[in-house]
Amino acid sequence: MNLAHSLPGFEHVNKFFDSKSNSTIAKLQPGEFYVTEGDEFITTTLGSCIAACITDKNIGVGGMNHFMLPIKASQCNGNSNELVTRYGTYAMEHLINEIFKYGGSRRNLEIKIFGGGKINSSMSAVGQKNIIFVKKFLCDEGYTVTSEDLGDIYPRKIKYHPRTGKVLLKRLPSILCEEIAKREESLQFANEVPDEGGEIDLF
Repeated sequence: MNLAHSLPGFEHVNKFFDSKSNSTIAKLQPGEFYVTEGDEFITTTLGSCIAACITDKNIGVGGMNHFMLPIKASQCNGNSNELVTRYGTYAMEHLINEIFKYGGSRRNLEIKIFGGGKINSSMSAVGQKNIIFVKKFLCDEGYTVTSEDLGDIYPRKIKYHPRTGKVLLKRLPSILCEEIAKREESLQFANEVPDEGGEIDLF
């Protein structure tokens, strides 16, 4: 089965075909973002990280980011997209600007935000800082958040369909917290996190 076509600049994002939904799914790692105008899904797993799911529902163009830390521009020494989009300001700006590039309109954006869990005592402040950042960024830019699932003590797996704006969220079992925290710290998520446990909510 052929995978959905990627827009220029997103060819590096890992994709696979899901027979259950009969669709292409793009899987984000920390520091990545993805925008599509096609009929496909985007998924990622979050611990203390944040993912923003943003779409222009009028035209069905949207995407998701996955950032690790809020950081000011002056604090970031790198200039590659692979590095800078690990950080909140860059991740949000890159995602929104790319949606605009493909015809999205500021007034039509639907924004949903997820993550920021306190999944590990050594990273307890990271999730909260990420939450404070993303809410302040969106408020300062004049955007309204349509829905959110933030904080608490569990990791999350989310699956987003930009064309419709629907999000499936699974709260993962606490047994995975330490593993996900280590992966976040090393910037290396495994390809898949087990699906067992938690409930699915539709946003």
